[in-house]
Amino acid sequence: MPRAGLTGEDVVSAAADLADEAGYAALTMGVVASRLGVRPPSLYKHVASLADLQHRVATLATAELGEVIRDAVQGRAGRDALAALLAAVRGYVTGHPGRYAATIGAEFTGPGDPLLAASARVLGSIAAVLRGYGVAEDEMDHAIRTIRCTMHGFAMLEASRGFQWDADPDQSFTWMIGFIDRGLRSSRPS
Repeated sequence: MPRAGLTGEDVVSAAADLADEAGYAALTMGVVASRLGVRPPSLYKHVASLADLQHRVATLATAELGEVIRDAVQGRAGRDALAALLAAVRGYVTGHPGRYAATIGAEFTGPGDPLLAASARVLGSIAAVLRGYGVAEDEMDHAIRTIRCTMHGFAMLEASRGFQWDADPDQSFTWMIGFIDRGLRSSRPS
């Protein structure tokens, strides 16, 4: 019997927290049920399956990331907007590595999927920063992918302790912002 007052949001929130604490790969219905003090079958009143739960965690994480990015870049332009964007993603990924991992490869279930809407908001914010550099609409997909790959790579390496040599990651991060900024400025149409 489901715990009185348990909601789908409670289940997703517990799963997201567990993913951050133990890693996304460790997320199971049994672990979530244990965290919530219920038996695993009780979760199925709120989520259809582990895949459904994972999709909901990806949606939550993408929505959170979109809000963080929006708040960071609002009212900024050029290098300031770029730096705020990159810092927002870096902070979210290193602060919520399990939630972020849920977003990687998460597929949309259809046009009404909340994950699709949340993803569109993230991409829209990235595109707004890039438009400030004069990136043409016919090059926007390529530019967004380049920025996403760069942000993802740096943040995931940092979150997984991939920077273990002497150079300070903060200095590398600042250098990366300058490198991208110079590249975007130099690619502006004449």
